[in-house]
Amino acid sequence: MQGKPEIMETRRLNLPLNPLRAFAVASRHKTFTAAAQELGVSQVAISRQIAILENYLNVSLFERSTRSAKLTEIGRAFGSEIAGLFDDIESATQRIINQETQSTVNLRVYPTFAHYWLMPRLVEFTERFPDIRIRFDTRVEPLDFRGTHLDVAVQLGNGSWRDAKSRKLFDEEVDVVCSADYLRRHGPITQPQDIARCELLHARYRRRAWEHWADAMEVDISHHKRTEFETSLLTFSAAEKGFGMAIGQLGLLEDPIRTGQLVRPLERAIPTGSTFYVVWPTAISVNVKTKRFIDWLLEQVGEAPEFFRAGEGAAPLPRMTRAKGMA
Repeated sequence: MQGKPEIMETRRLNLPLNPLRAFAVASRHKTFTAAAQELGVSQVAISRQIAILENYLNVSLFERSTRSAKLTEIGRAFGSEIAGLFDDIESATQRIINQETQSTVNLRVYPTFAHYWLMPRLVEFTERFPDIRIRFDTRVEPLDFRGTHLDVAVQLGNGSWRDAKSRKLFDEEVDVVCSADYLRRHGPITQPQDIARCELLHARYRRRAWEHWADAMEVDISHHKRTEFETSLLTFSAAEKGFGMAIGQLGLLEDPIRTGQLVRPLERAIPTGSTFYVVWPTAISVNVKTKRFIDWLLEQVGEAPEFFRAGEGAAPLPRMTRAKGMA
């Protein structure tokens, strides 16, 4: 029988890419100093990277003296071949970055807001604008657009951020929430004082929420049992599972309250004085995709658009009911 033809496997080289790039830049400039300036590293670092490449190739690419370095013949030939390759790689990478940037809105948003309020609504945005993607940044830290790739943010505050413009989404109102099962086991709870026999669930980023509620209700909770979670998202999830009572942000928890996953035994909404805003930078021009997203957010709460006339650019979807507690 005739045997199967042999398949020749080409051995792949484990290329030292950083040394190759350092050499490509140095060969173009013909000096270590200029290459170091372009790459933002020291001259010693360039020399070290090229030495690594020379050891890998087992050839001398530069002739070094006390005060200078000069390309060898083989170094000059090798440099002319690979310098253009790195330029092509950088150009291709920049094209991908530009394409990604053109189709993506980089959004800073709280994890709780994203989970309870934004995600249930976002499918309608993607149906209306299928070419726009939302990239979530859920870090909880002071908002500063400088030095970031953020296009827009949803923040809780008083409407004032540096080098930014904002529009109000809805005021923050809170109330005690828990699961129906927890209320059955620990109720009846009809007065703020009845909370004394309950487990209080705290969020680290909203650690004073119970204190503010107690001040408003004029009750003492200093000796109550408490459990602390890292985020409000975990705190509300624990309340849904029956671990205890939480201070719920009503504008965010409309869906679990409506479906019965959470109940409000006291039914006493308390304004906190803070407001959820959509915020965008003023130091740079706002691109079209971000404008679409901002106007869509405003539409969800029944506010007038900031940038486009209603329905401009796409067939409008039915307006959603404004969340309970929204202004």
